[in-house]
Formats: sequence, C-alpha cells, structure tokens
Amino acid sequence: MPAIVLDGKALAAKVRGEVAADVAGLGHVGLTTVLVGDDSASHVYINLKHKAAESVGIEAQDLRLPAETSQADLLALLAGLNADDRVDGILVQLPLPGHIDENAVIEAISPAKDIDGLHPLNAAALYLGRPRLVPGTPKGIMRLLAEYEVGIEGKRAVVVGRSAIVGKPIAMLLLQANATVTVCHSRTRDLGHHTRDADILVAAIGRPNLIAGDMVKPGAAVIDVGINRTDAGLVGDVDPAAALEAAYLTPVPGGVGPMTIAMVLENTVAAAQARRAGVANATG
Repeated sequence: MPAIVLDGKALAAKVRGEVAADVAGLGHVGLTTVLVGDDSASHVYINLKHKAAESVGIEAQDLRLPAETSQADLLALLAGLNADDRVDGILVQLPLPGHIDENAVIEAISPAKDIDGLHPLNAAALYLGRPRLVPGTPKGIMRLLAEYEVGIEGKRAVVVGRSAIVGKPIAMLLLQANATVTVCHSRTRDLGHHTRDADILVAAIGRPNLIAGDMVKPGAAVIDVGINRTDAGLVGDVDPAAALEAAYLTPVPGGVGPMTIAMVLENTVAAAQARRAGVANATG
C-alpha cells in the first residue's frame, strides 16, 4: 500500500484558524521580524511568514537591514524591541552576515519573545522537559504525528541531523513522548543500520535523497524535513522510493514546511498569552 501522506498544508490551515481565534480574543498580537542582508531564501521565508501572520490578524512589523549593519546596531535594535510592549514575538531570520555573531544575537532576544525557541533559556527548558517556546519545525512535526495518530510511546525513533533548530529539539520532544531515540549525523557510520530500525524516522540533514528506499523500515513513519534546491526542483532528504516502504510520509513541499510557519504563529500567540498572564499576576 502507498504511504499515507501527512498533509502539512491542510493541518497548517487548521492551525491558522485556531490562531486567528486566539488573536481575536487577545485583541492585539505583535510580531517583528528582522532580516539582515540580501539572502534570497531568507527573503522568501520572511515574506511567507508575514503573509501567514497577516492572515490570522497578527500585526507584523518587517524590518530589513543592509548587510553591512553592525552587530552593535543590531543588538541595540533588539534591546528596543525587547522593551516595546506592542511586540510579543521577535524573529531574527538566520543566517546572518559573517561579521555578526549569531549566538550573541540569539541571546540578546528576550526569552519571553523568542518565538524561534533558540535562546539558551528556552533550549534549557526543553532539555529539562518543561518546554516553553519550542522551535517551529520540531513542534510542527509533533503536531503532524498527533494529528495522524502516529503512536510514539515505546517506539524507536531515529533523527538524522543534530542542528539546534531541528535535530536536537525533535530528539528531546520524541524522548519526552517516551520514544527510544537515536540521533545520527554526518559522522555516523553505517547510517542505514540505524534508519532501518526506526519506527519513526526524521531526516533533517540537508542532503538531497540521502535516505534511500532500502534504508527505511517497512511500516515506518518518515518525516522529511529537507528542502533542497536542485536542477530537478525542490527535493527532500528522503528518496521518493522510500514511500514504497513507509506507512506515513511527509511530502516535499507541502509537509513540514507549512507546519513550521504555522508553529511560528502559534508561538507568537503563546508568547503574547504568557506575557499578559505575567503582567496580570504582577499587578495582583
């Protein structure tokens, strides 16, 4: 039987409806994105995020800075956004120009407004099993698995990739859902030995068609995070032949990508709700 397609586009539309209702209840939710430089892919991602934000009633401010912007100026801008009560969420689009320290920039964002979930305090909360703001792609993957009732508890999960924005946080989330988790990466020997054991396989390493059909356990749920631009167009990290073995498979495009953006919106609302609750508690 062909794999069941985990339709991220359809689920993202459902999530946007939920977010729109939450935004209407709050009255105002503000998101500010910051893009430094002229990376073409970053411009596309920012445009998609703003279009999605506007569609659910989030007030989105789009700040685009020249590539020569200094680190000091960027940090000063973030300090101002941290102090601005109209701004509930801050997203600095990565990558940044080489002369800017990305870690310093991430740490300069208020953890309460860090909707990418990359600040060390948010990462630590996830590690400790008390997640606050979680990166959008891992959060979206978990929502997809839940929507299609893919069981996680007791299953063997293999994550291919160890980035701070996908690999590590999805490993933590799967572990907290009681999967037995293995993390593989570019230095892993005999990758197929590990992937063939996976009931849930998350491919997030950024190499076109790395996961061949014979590397997938029959009946597995395969989550393809890769978005690789090739002469043949957009392809994932998983070879299409894997669909012959998988029970569940995310398409590229239309799988994880739409969910990532939907979770950015959900995180923005969560940040707004938490900030308002904090103000209410502080005032009695």
